[in-house]
Amino acid sequence: MEQKQAEQEKYGEKLVRIHSEDIEGGMRVYAGLTKIKGISWAMANAVCKALGIDKSRKIGSLSPEEIKKISEFIKNPDSRIPHYLLNRRKDFETGKDRHLSGSMLELQKEFDIKRLKKIKSYRGIRHAAGQPVRGQRTKSHFRTNRPKGAGIKSKGKKTGKEGRQFK
Repeated sequence: MEQKQAEQEKYGEKLVRIHSEDIEGGMRVYAGLTKIKGISWAMANAVCKALGIDKSRKIGSLSPEEIKKISEFIKNPDSRIPHYLLNRRKDFETGKDRHLSGSMLELQKEFDIKRLKKIKSYRGIRHAAGQPVRGQRTKSHFRTNRPKGAGIKSKGKKTGKEGRQFK
């Protein structure tokens, strides 16, 4: 117990940077890994088990070597992770199972949408038109990418001919 407290005091970081994402040092490893885009709760659990890191440990108490090990494992998960946890199975370009996270996930999603638009598939046409892609009804209440108040200007105070303001 005393050794654990000494270790936490030694590496008691406020913010820890894992895979280009700032995570609060007070969070547990299991919950903190889910702050990284592309890492789900199941994937965070698998990473902790594969690397032998206690899930309930605080992220701030991890040594720099452990942080580096986690970051490398997230970039290139090996065979210790089941294939069904990977988020890019049978990649279009390579045909292999991959796991993307962080900015690479966003870029790949963007490239996929551009490819769908280029080949003029049904989904690509729906993306280009700003319509729902997954079969939702369009008569009312489908979600668009526009914020609620877009295009609505706020009304200023009206003035009369004399320049006086009406109340």
